[in-house]
Amino acid sequence: MTFADSKERFSDRVADYIRYRPSYPGGVIEALRSECGLRPGHSVADIGSGTGFLSELFLKNGNHVYGVEPNEPMRQAGEEYLASYDNFTSVNGSAEATTLDDASVDFVTAGQAFHWFDPAAARHEFTRILKPSGWVVTVWNVRERESSFGRGYEEILVKYAADYKSVRDLWHGFFRDERFRERTMVSAQLLDSEELAGLLRSASYAPREGHPNFSPMMEALRELFLKHQQNGRVTMSFRTEIYFGQLSRTAI
Repeated sequence: MTFADSKERFSDRVADYIRYRPSYPGGVIEALRSECGLRPGHSVADIGSGTGFLSELFLKNGNHVYGVEPNEPMRQAGEEYLASYDNFTSVNGSAEATTLDDASVDFVTAGQAFHWFDPAAARHEFTRILKPSGWVVTVWNVRERESSFGRGYEEILVKYAADYKSVRDLWHGFFRDERFRERTMVSAQLLDSEELAGLLRSASYAPREGHPNFSPMMEALRELFLKHQQNGRVTMSFRTEIYFGQLSRTAI
């Protein structure tokens, strides 16, 4: 798969993404205020902004956010979701070619989309658009895998989702030898059977309906739900990981 291919992977998953994906906790903003000096006057380029979940945190904080999204259905969904915010600008661009001006933003952020970026090209582009002393921030919702339910969900992905892979170590390569820091917080979703199925369907690596693995994957998910549900719901626990650092200007 090429990076160009990755920009279209969510086109048929937008509805499930909006309905079932977890958002990001408000504590992300508090952490960045403390660690990076985030203020309402700072401008933010949210790369791979998608449906706008991460952008909304910064919009509520008073920041002007440029939502850079290459996938047209996702970009349109984000425009609709964030239509009430005057401080949001939708941008048809990508991590490797944002179209933003040199030294024009104080923060470059990315949510779950980060693992679809071309690391070298994105690093060069982020360095170009950031003001001196600007920050790069990524925010991940990472599923808990220690409980019986968490392990069972992971096993389904490994068995049926051929594209599933770990992306945690990408930050180390992106920042090279420069320092970066991490903050972590926990959250959870209570999901009924349809919500759990929708969450899985929203994943870019999950096989689509019609694929040979789709039906057995969904049956395995149904069995997992029945095994672990209490009062018709299961708990999907997440660890929200915030990575933040500054790039050397010599990257250009």
